[in-house]
Amino acid sequence: MRKTRIAAALMASMALVVAACGDDEATSSTEAVETTAGSETTAGGTETTAGSETTAAGGETDYMWTPNPDILAGAEGQVNFVAWAGYAEDGSTDPAYDWVTPFEQLTSCEVNVKNGSTSDEMVQLMQSGEYDGVSASGDATQRLMAGDEVVAIDPAEFSSYADVFEGLKLKPWNSKDGEPFGIPHGRGANLLVYNTEAFADGAPDSWSVMFEPGSAAEGAVSVYDSPIYIADAALYLMATQPELGITNPYALDQAQFDAATALLAQQSELASQYWALYTDQQASLENGDVLAGTTWQVIVNLAQANGAKIDAVKPVEGATGWSDTWMLSSKAANPNCMKLWMDWIASPWANSQVAVWFGEAPSNAVSCTLEGMAEHCETFHAEDEDYWTDVWYWTTATEECLDGRTDVTCVPYTEWVNAWNTLRS
Repeated sequence: MRKTRIAAALMASMALVVAACGDDEATSSTEAVETTAGSETTAGGTETTAGSETTAAGGETDYMWTPNPDILAGAEGQVNFVAWAGYAEDGSTDPAYDWVTPFEQLTSCEVNVKNGSTSDEMVQLMQSGEYDGVSASGDATQRLMAGDEVVAIDPAEFSSYADVFEGLKLKPWNSKDGEPFGIPHGRGANLLVYNTEAFADGAPDSWSVMFEPGSAAEGAVSVYDSPIYIADAALYLMATQPELGITNPYALDQAQFDAATALLAQQSELASQYWALYTDQQASLENGDVLAGTTWQVIVNLAQANGAKIDAVKPVEGATGWSDTWMLSSKAANPNCMKLWMDWIASPWANSQVAVWFGEAPSNAVSCTLEGMAEHCETFHAEDEDYWTDVWYWTTATEECLDGRTDVTCVPYTEWVNAWNTLRS
């Protein structure tokens, strides 16, 4: 068990301060953009100072990215995409974190973001044909590829692709038939958050506090409100009831699936909150209304910055998690601006910013070489492939068992949705 020390992560990783853009008007890639940054205080309470002059093109820049001139020549002037909250910060949440404005200045592509709360919502939004792209987790990407909602990309058009960790490329959730269907964004584990006062006698190290009665959190458990959470129950059963034969929490035959849903029914007696909006769980953690729950690192970071007495851990059983991918819609009205965004968000500087803000491992290996990022990458195990061996990235369940079994049929995701709706009714 590796315990995430969030306070230390904030102090270390947030030392990297965003250079503020000094020109309010959009500039072309051939114009110079001068930036200066003064003293800033991060959420971790560390005062840091940065100052520089940045040239938008014609050499190395603080942003470490130059738009592809062929794509830039066809830029449509705007891009509309669906994203997880925190993936496209423009400084309105925290003035120190803004990677949207530099992109707009470098490309003249105005960014319009629709935040999605769950993968199911993101799939529905993309099926509408109104968006140019999406930041999708594995339980959405496979549905989007299967439905021809997204298209394959040519890595040669994206300068950032070469620097993406090889362990994130050409995976089942971001490729098809050997072709990449997007650019990996980053990855993280779904953690167990707990109230440090409620667990003053000892920090929990097991998901049992989420599923078994008798813990300090009983009656005040916070659960992620999505059918994909069935996999969390399956993961716990995989460790605690080996006789069920579960080897992949997304590959469940009917008996295994029934055991997972029965466990979730038991959990409902312990839960006080089901959340989809991250701000809902954040508020509950800050108020002390919930004492344990499944969480994302960004929620922990924000709640701790506001004084919440919490910490988080990846339990001994392992965890579910995400490996997100930026994907281009097959119906994109602004494909060039979307391609530019995908390349930008995976570039070293921008990728480091979102990794620090959201609390995740960056996808770009060069990000870990930037000032202030070495400790962040160590904390979030960006370069430690062993850490990810027991993190099960969100994946869409299919009738064809993903664990390789051919003598049984597994429960497809549509039935996960039906079962979750029944549990929540």
